[in-house]
Amino acid sequence: MKILYVDLLYDYGDKTRGLNLIGQEGFKSSFEKLGHDVVPFYYDDFLSNLEVLQQNLLSEADKVMPDLIFFCLFENQFEHETLVQLKNKYTTVNWFGDDQWRFDSFTKFYASDFTWCVTTDLFSVENYKKIDQPNVILSQWAAIDTHVQFDESQIYKYDVSFVGGYHPYREWFIKQLGARGINVEVFGNGWGNGPLSAEAMMRLFAESKINLNISNSNSYDIRYLFSSLRAFSSSIRSLKSHSQIKARNFEIPFFGGFQLSDYVPGIEQYYDLGKEIVCYSSVDDAALQIKYYLSNDFEREEIRKLGNIKAKKNHGYSNRFKKVFRELSLCR
Repeated sequence: MKILYVDLLYDYGDKTRGLNLIGQEGFKSSFEKLGHDVVPFYYDDFLSNLEVLQQNLLSEADKVMPDLIFFCLFENQFEHETLVQLKNKYTTVNWFGDDQWRFDSFTKFYASDFTWCVTTDLFSVENYKKIDQPNVILSQWAAIDTHVQFDESQIYKYDVSFVGGYHPYREWFIKQLGARGINVEVFGNGWGNGPLSAEAMMRLFAESKINLNISNSNSYDIRYLFSSLRAFSSSIRSLKSHSQIKARNFEIPFFGGFQLSDYVPGIEQYYDLGKEIVCYSSVDDAALQIKYYLSNDFEREEIRKLGNIKAKKNHGYSNRFKKVFRELSLCR
């Protein structure tokens, strides 16, 4: 089918942050891999002129005449009138990937503007029905399986690593591990090492004995809240009151890494916890498990291998969208 793909070309629409890799290599490339004709409509350049954005999107849709318009809404760039007008002429769908913390402040105001909605939150499915949007598909973030695979060297460079953007809680968490004698090599926007390329990140997963997955949602650990004024104020202001399953939960095992992740409700639907990935409940628990798995190579390697098998079999974007499009096809 012909898909008009509406998304940001760059990460958060900011060219200095690099390409929106999940959008480009996760979503768009997976659509193409599944045999669909994809016409991209990137709206980065219209963020400062939303009136022109509405006009251009409507014109592009009528020019392309797509079978499906697939949106990845960022914020409130698209007017309700524009979205409803498109819905009345075409089949439209939006990927709502932050419903764990954003349903009440964002999703519920836009869900009815689309023919279909995709959510990554099991616990939000009923919320769609409560606002009279029955056409909801449960999916999930995934690993970018269109990346070129490489042989796992199994030559470890790091004991413990973390990849992710800076957040005060993450900084506190890593410092707490350091105080317990655990050094974490950190990469990402806002950190001293800076961000990694996609290929370098994939290699890091395989070259680290333990890959941490640390939440950037609010933490109510009293030690963190009183660690600094910034920690306290950011927790009060932030809407992110719940951790959520993210792409990193699938990328680390997919590319050959052992994952130690904060526990998120629902993660057990994707992995056998303790056998394919390992989860922690607090910084103290994380420190305990890091020391244990660094001292037990065989057990760690068995978990890593089983996690890799599961992720490659089930948790790539091509697999996700094959199921989404199948459901759309059955229901249209």
